[in-house]
Amino acid sequence: MPGSGHAGGMMQGGGMKSGAGHGRRGQKFDFGMPGKASEVSRTVDVVMKDNYFDLKSVKVKAGETIRFKITNKGTFLHEFGIGTAVVHKAHQKQMMTMMEHGMIGASKINHDRMKMDHGAMAGMAGMGAMGKGMPMMKHDDPNSILLEPGKSGEVIWKFTKAMKLEFACNVPGHYQSGMVGRIKFKK
Repeated sequence: MPGSGHAGGMMQGGGMKSGAGHGRRGQKFDFGMPGKASEVSRTVDVVMKDNYFDLKSVKVKAGETIRFKITNKGTFLHEFGIGTAVVHKAHQKQMMTMMEHGMIGASKINHDRMKMDHGAMAGMAGMGAMGKGMPMMKHDDPNSILLEPGKSGEVIWKFTKAMKLEFACNVPGHYQSGMVGRIKFKK
């Protein structure tokens, strides 16, 4: 798989209605839902560079299903994620944890560490049983994709209702440096 989506991270912090936790794909979101390829009305190409997207905004209609084809032409690891500002803020903390535990780096994904659970990670970090019982943390949410330099992937998303949304990169420091765009709803 060219990139990785992100399980649980983008849905928490007010973005998900039910099914909290990493690694679950059956969540219901208050800002849309995973789209079906057969329902795609159009494709939007998105290029990620260091540290910006090639577009500032995307116009969508409530009920529309869009295929976002994303390419990382930068030299750093980047993410394309759809959510509210609150969802992105919560997800940034999770991405920082992933970086602190060596699951992601400045330009790569450590796929072996991504498969480990929090208990194992806590033990490796010398934190003992602190992380035991916590779910696995891996990047496979349907509303986002994490791409290494030179990689491409896609997110198919159905926008169910008009609301204030963003697409953003939540790799530590990237959102703060301006790697965020607006999703604007057409009337």
